[in-house]
Amino acid sequence: MFNGNILRDAIISAANNLANNRKPVDDLNVFPVPDGDTGTNMSMTLSNAVRELEKVSGETAGKVAQINASALLRGARGNSGVITSLLFRGFSKGIGSDENVTAENLAVAFKLGVEAAYKAVMKPTEGTILTVARIASERATAAFEAGKDALGVFADAIDGAKEALAETPELLPMLKKAGVVDAGGQGFVIILEGMMSVFRDGIIIASNSGGAEIDEDEDNETARNAAGEFETEITFTYCTEFIVKRDSECTKEPSELRAYLETIGDCVVVVDDEEIIKVHVHTDHPGNAFEEGLTFGQLTSMKVENMRDQHEKAKHDAANAKKAPAKTKRNEKIESVEITKPVGFVSVCAGDGIAALFKDLGVDTIVSGGQTMNPSTDNILRAIESTPAETVYVLPNNKNIIMAAEQAIPISTRKVIVLHTRTIPQGITAMLNFDESVDTEANAIAMQNAAEAIATGQVTFAARDSDFDGHKIKQGEIMAMTGGKISFVDTDIEKATYKLVKSMIKRDSQFVTVIYGEEITDEQAVSLEQLLNEKFGNKVEITFISGGQPVYYYIISVE
Repeated sequence: MFNGNILRDAIISAANNLANNRKPVDDLNVFPVPDGDTGTNMSMTLSNAVRELEKVSGETAGKVAQINASALLRGARGNSGVITSLLFRGFSKGIGSDENVTAENLAVAFKLGVEAAYKAVMKPTEGTILTVARIASERATAAFEAGKDALGVFADAIDGAKEALAETPELLPMLKKAGVVDAGGQGFVIILEGMMSVFRDGIIIASNSGGAEIDEDEDNETARNAAGEFETEITFTYCTEFIVKRDSECTKEPSELRAYLETIGDCVVVVDDEEIIKVHVHTDHPGNAFEEGLTFGQLTSMKVENMRDQHEKAKHDAANAKKAPAKTKRNEKIESVEITKPVGFVSVCAGDGIAALFKDLGVDTIVSGGQTMNPSTDNILRAIESTPAETVYVLPNNKNIIMAAEQAIPISTRKVIVLHTRTIPQGITAMLNFDESVDTEANAIAMQNAAEAIATGQVTFAARDSDFDGHKIKQGEIMAMTGGKISFVDTDIEKATYKLVKSMIKRDSQFVTVIYGEEITDEQAVSLEQLLNEKFGNKVEITFISGGQPVYYYIISVE
């Protein structure tokens, strides 16, 4: 068994091992866009825990696991970082308040960690870190049942993780084609190996000077694990919310309530602590949800709203807001403020021009980040708490930030609604479709639906040689993408952008917005604008905006 100090040292060793090897993990990413750094995201997540653990001495293993889980939750960056934090959060629940890590609670810890990670991902992708962690957990359980001690359980878990990692190319064809294993899975194995160095040999792996320092402005991961899709159609009529004051004599677990609610509706959120269970569900039978909630304790703060009725009321004409707003100065400093209004907005973005645009559209607080730097859950949480509103909408504007944003929901003092905006144009469109005359849930539906209807194009460069999705790509070539997928490659930025816009314009298209980045001069932007107006000006209204964003030469929206 391992005491609290040993567990603390093991986690620090794991963080150092991952920091030392983050570049090789980054290099495993098969998508050639220059924002695919899984190792960096996972390493930055663990580094946040190290700062807290270094202050700890003489605590129980359960307390160390709890401190680690809390720090990882707030420090989680990117989908890989969030999943890592969830694995350790479940690990903490498995250890509980125990003095030591034993074979039994270690097996349970692996199991609960995997369950937490899988639950957080609506459509889990096998062949990723999820698979590697699951096989590790299964091996840990088998080792415990075979009578092995804690060290034996952990050793078998690592063996299982390594075997599962080697099999990831067989589960994901793009990995097999690139001749690599899954980056997140590799990162997880490195974490386990760092912990094993302490458990088995009593040695904390030292941090190399070249690997330990992480620049938060470096490129981060493009997620390959889906964070889940927003429900764009109203399948169930009633948005139902309530809080259960937990009955101390009730032996049922909140997971049982979640399981029941999923049989009668969707968009289920069940957040609990020792005293309450907070519930959100979309269902056609709110009464049934209330009845089941009563089996766990007394109900309070009950609310039922007809979403179909709200959706009809939320429709409005946003045509007058289509013009590009004037630039304003970016508010870089986030300060704590008191609540002074019902609704506020937080947006994640990079580039002074884009930040100014969001501010002009009504965003209260900007979180700097996006393709080249995924903000942590704590960054987003501080922005939420610094927004002077009772309800705060969060616009991640990147699929790899959605999970980190959602982790802030249960730990914020505000009501938080995270819209699943995956691109800057989606975030802009969501803001244009906010209607202060309707309630928050109706706005969430309307804003999300409007965002999903926008076609997004992006022009960038290949960060590495790649044979991806049927395209042979050389480092430095220009890539044109629609909907996050590579459409074609070229060698000329203007020609590639023209071809991309041409392919995106449909018969019913009315507006084209082109946001140019920090690498594009005003002269280059004017040249492209003249070309597009010459070719398409009689069909659509074309607007150019200086966004100043990194990584992407042009970001295009067509509606």
